[in-house]
Amino acid sequence: MTSFSKRILRMAVVVCVLPAGLTGCKASGNESSGAASEPPFISAAASAPPQAADDAPPPEKTGGFDGKRAFAHVAKQVSFGPHPSGSPAIVQVQEYLLSELKSYGCTVETDAFTSDTPIGRLSMKNILVKIPGEKPGIILLGTHYDTLLMDNFVGADDAGSSTAVMLELARLLCPQKGKYAVWIAFFDGEEAMKQWSDTDSRYGSRQMAARLSTSGDIKKIRAFLLADIVGGRNARFLRESSSTPALVDLVWNTAAKLGYSAIFLNGSTSAQDDHDSFLKRGVPSVDVIGDFLNNGYWHTPQDSLDKISPKTLAITGHVFLESVKQLQAK
Repeated sequence: MTSFSKRILRMAVVVCVLPAGLTGCKASGNESSGAASEPPFISAAASAPPQAADDAPPPEKTGGFDGKRAFAHVAKQVSFGPHPSGSPAIVQVQEYLLSELKSYGCTVETDAFTSDTPIGRLSMKNILVKIPGEKPGIILLGTHYDTLLMDNFVGADDAGSSTAVMLELARLLCPQKGKYAVWIAFFDGEEAMKQWSDTDSRYGSRQMAARLSTSGDIKKIRAFLLADIVGGRNARFLRESSSTPALVDLVWNTAAKLGYSAIFLNGSTSAQDDHDSFLKRGVPSVDVIGDFLNNGYWHTPQDSLDKISPKTLAITGHVFLESVKQLQAK
């Protein structure tokens, strides 16, 4: 998501301008109002501990999801520094993700591939957790873990927060066996190398969707729930208009039942994200994405650890956990 661009979606025109001549729009559009232990580490990057108002509720209040552990995962990713696709730092992130997932007892597959990009051919890697189910059918969860190609951009919220949520979900879900299989995807290459377009963006999700189409597994996916930019202290989530309406309703109704209507609002927005790769292949999909256009730090070096709230991470994780339960019951 780089280089100067203007994107018109529906009734809004959004111009995204970033430092050093980098611009781009991941998304744009209109909106209307509407068992846990302490984290195993706290990165040196976590120099500013969250304020009391941002403290995560006890895991027993959020279905077992531990917001403190999730926050520590964000801190660890930030400690690696900027990690765009193809960089030495992203290899460290990949090793960390694989180490954590294996420590939870997850069955993990990797897909190392190369992509032609505007800055050359880059090595990328998708990571896929597979939790078996009792009957045919797959519930797919997903996040990207690469950061924008920009100096000093560590991507605490984009996409450290969603990656942290998926790690904590994997810790909770990998020991379980539900009616349907649950797969958790960690995509490389979501960000554009120069300018967001259908060919310069979403490299990892396009790769995975194509592979699953070839194998026939894509037809087994009953729902795809994507998380992106989900950890901000002042986060709010709007209904993403290109997402499958029934899935949007399921997630937002779940959030309302859990008491999170102050964060999961009924306004709308339009986003271009990794769910597009699956929507185009007929997979029911929903993008749970924070209102980044108004958070004040999106795609700037200010997307740092001090913007992240363990409480928001816990709320997001709780909604995803309960949404999976709703999908398992169908």
